[in-house]
Amino acid sequence: MALQVSFREVVKTFGPVRVLHGVSFDLEPGRVVGLLGENGAGKTTLMKILAGYETMNGGELLIDGQAQHFADSRAAEAAGIVMIHQEFNLADDLTVAQNIFLGHERVRGWRLDNAAMRREAAQALQQVGLDVDPDTRTRELIVAEKQLVEIAKAVSRQARLLVMDEPTATLTPTETERLFALIRRLRAQGVSIVYISHKLDEVERITDEIVVMRDGRFVARAPTASVSRLQMANLMVGRELSDMFPPKTPAPDGPPLLEVRSLSVPGWAHEVSFELRAGEILGFAGLVGAGRTELFEGLLGLRPSRGGELRLAGVPVRFASPKQAAQHGVTYLSEDRKGRGLHVRLPLRDNLTLMDLDRHARPWLDHRSEQRALQQAVAEFGIRCNDLDAPASSLSGGNQQKLAIAKVLQPGPRVVVLDEPTRGVDVGAKRDIYFLIRRLADEGRGIAVVSSELVELIGLCHRVVVMRAGRVQTTLAAAQLTEEELIAHVTGTH
Repeated sequence: MALQVSFREVVKTFGPVRVLHGVSFDLEPGRVVGLLGENGAGKTTLMKILAGYETMNGGELLIDGQAQHFADSRAAEAAGIVMIHQEFNLADDLTVAQNIFLGHERVRGWRLDNAAMRREAAQALQQVGLDVDPDTRTRELIVAEKQLVEIAKAVSRQARLLVMDEPTATLTPTETERLFALIRRLRAQGVSIVYISHKLDEVERITDEIVVMRDGRFVARAPTASVSRLQMANLMVGRELSDMFPPKTPAPDGPPLLEVRSLSVPGWAHEVSFELRAGEILGFAGLVGAGRTELFEGLLGLRPSRGGELRLAGVPVRFASPKQAAQHGVTYLSEDRKGRGLHVRLPLRDNLTLMDLDRHARPWLDHRSEQRALQQAVAEFGIRCNDLDAPASSLSGGNQQKLAIAKVLQPGPRVVVLDEPTRGVDVGAKRDIYFLIRRLADEGRGIAVVSSELVELIGLCHRVVVMRAGRVQTTLAAAQLTEEELIAHVTGTH
């Protein structure tokens, strides 16, 4: 059932840039292997070679001792190798069932067997714990549900080796537990799993061993039980990494900068009230479907809202669009970095200045002014790039996120809403983003952080608003913030 995979001196280049430098290691059959490394370490590229999405420029890939060269992903799938991508590979206009069987449709004679596909799709969805109708259009799903569809699609392929690239990036703790149960079942059936994640607590719990890559090279491998999380992080970044979160300052006690009173977003949030002060980092916790993202989309005019009262620095406001919100000093970073946060095919400069074009138009767009803004942002936010004229797609995930944050800060906002600010970001970039958020608060801005990572909320926030089923359950002060307390409130078991 399981596969023995060996990489031997694998080399990969993109033009003049070498991203894999003679990588060699084995993947033992029937094991869960945590593949670790910072963004840009080469993990995903190596797995794309294994899964047939990329070709190598040198070296060998051995499957059960035989040299293999997969022409495409279908050839790899035929050999039992399936990859779940970090970025969704779904067609929004198709149904969930159609996406799960896209390219692998069931047929009866000359016709598609839609009944069989719906039935098998329902079984795959049940395996991953997603309760949606297989005939639902994929565009109607929220981000976390799309992630579970990706996992269901891979499970339906009957894989012998499954690569999971950041599978829990958008999942809540409850959904993550369901995924872990599925991984254990698959391992018991002899399926090999490569688990790529920056969430080291998950790696510690679910993997048998770890393999660490850095700068396109193999660095180390070890049984998971023999390595602490801090040691994992140090191996990934190549230096000692401590003090993940900045020191907490006392909670501000001045007048509210942003006041929200009894705001409702039809179908999602019901009469939500909260206050955000200047210099405060206010977290929002909750399960998928709790209404956190939808609340802020309603507040900023991205979806209809009803009733309620908004005050910004004591002045009543109402936003019809994100542009109007930005003009008043409130900006929003979407959880969907590549769908709504950045235009990845556009250059870095165009992405950065998109929300603040008026400042760079005199009256025509001044590219030199935009370039100066980009150079300043690269230095200020630590964005690592080889070419300032490159498209945003050329950046690693962590650097794309830094660019997205720099973009929403261009208008000089007083209030910044960050939705899943470290989704899919490596441990080094996470620390950079945490210290950046602390710096923004120290400058007197109000920061709202929506996050599914409880440790992130505990380490970063002055207070955390807990939402459940569209309503505020409680607001916890820093002294009350523990994982147990948060889990009890978000699940309604407190």
